[in-house]
Amino acid sequence: MAKTRILVMEDDDDTQGMVRFLLEYKGYEVLVAKDGKHGLEIAHHDKPDLILLDLAMPEMDGWSVAHKLKGDPETKAIPVIAVTAYTMSSDRRMALNAGCDGFVSKPMNVPEFIAEIEKFLGKSKDE
Repeated sequence: MAKTRILVMEDDDDTQGMVRFLLEYKGYEVLVAKDGKHGLEIAHHDKPDLILLDLAMPEMDGWSVAHKLKGDPETKAIPVIAVTAYTMSSDRRMALNAGCDGFVSKPMNVPEFIAEIEKFLGKSKDE
């Protein structure tokens, strides 16, 4: 059985490394993009099961990426979770309006982060 694939769009190396470590520890296959443009290419080519999206990235910000992903028939069904240091309620609203399905604030609470991912992948804590 193939591993569940998660695309992490994150330009900060430290955050990217921590997220990758957590996801691989939980048994997920991790794809990585350091900017929105490259992330869109990976999403179209590899069709991940879930996308974790930083909102502040070079080349194309996360709001634009989410809007493009959800506007494209090939990628619109992929769940997108914004993972960001933007923590105001207006930031959450803007992310959801752009097409994100979920929202996780940085710095991350690891159990809540994993729970949010598993919610969108349809997994329970006991699996």
